[in-house]
Amino acid sequence: MVDITHKSNTLRTAIAEAIVTVSKVETIFAIEHNLVPKGNVFEMAKTAGLFAVKKTSDIIPDCHPLPIEYTSVSYSIEGLNIIVRIQVKTIYKTGVEVEAMHGASVIALTLYDMLKPIDKGIEINNIKLIKKQGGKSDWKDKDDNTNLKAAVIICSDSINAGQKEDFAGKKIIEKLELSKLTICDYLIIPDEKTDIQLIVKKHVDLETDLLIFTGGTGLSVRDVTPESIIPLLDRRIPGIEEAIRSYGQDRTPLSMLSRSVAGVKGKTLIIALPGSTKGACESMDAIFPEILHIFKIFKGASH
Repeated sequence: MVDITHKSNTLRTAIAEAIVTVSKVETIFAIEHNLVPKGNVFEMAKTAGLFAVKKTSDIIPDCHPLPIEYTSVSYSIEGLNIIVRIQVKTIYKTGVEVEAMHGASVIALTLYDMLKPIDKGIEINNIKLIKKQGGKSDWKDKDDNTNLKAAVIICSDSINAGQKEDFAGKKIIEKLELSKLTICDYLIIPDEKTDIQLIVKKHVDLETDLLIFTGGTGLSVRDVTPESIIPLLDRRIPGIEEAIRSYGQDRTPLSMLSRSVAGVKGKTLIIALPGSTKGACESMDAIFPEILHIFKIFKGASH
């Protein structure tokens, strides 16, 4: 199966449809008046559809098992067409469109099976996905973000001294570029209070939109990035910090020891992330692309 461990739980919804066409009006009459020999057609088919939705991962190999938290089935009759509509919801890492279409398919097959003793001309048509919602794709900013400028600063004594190579900062830049931000600065500095604060002042004065520090957020006495940044902030944004920590904790138990920081100074959003490549990548996954909405808020507040 596809690896979805990097994804976050979000509300996922899918609506699917199937059309069952009978060959005579007598069949419709029998359905409406509960005269079908095999029993109540709509109730039986609905029950089969509910089972099908929950069993999708047992039938289709690449589908992930997931919690089905809501399923509804409705029918409408238009001439000789029975239109089946099914909606499925979950809060999980992957969508439920296959579950919805599987449910619609099984409902249509159940209708066929129950009606075939009285109608030999039944057809199943147009099983399709009508709508899907949820996941990061729904939160991608449709605007062109190339006008947003981002700077990435690596705080590390060893990397600054040439003893190690920077990987975390480069991964952060890759993820920023995927969101179409313009990288205006990439710099390696020692994890020193004076250096960090000078960088903050520089980019606040330049009105850089996003300033990301990586490194110096651990518990060592040498890790001073949070202490250097926090006093300069106009206000912190604890929700961003909580999202980073919660996401990391689900994947690495030691994430509870990280001291990520997020806040605003002037018109600049400042974020301090862990220095490990894994920690930095997970932190970016936790907050992107949703965090870009903050710049719309800033823009609206300035008008």
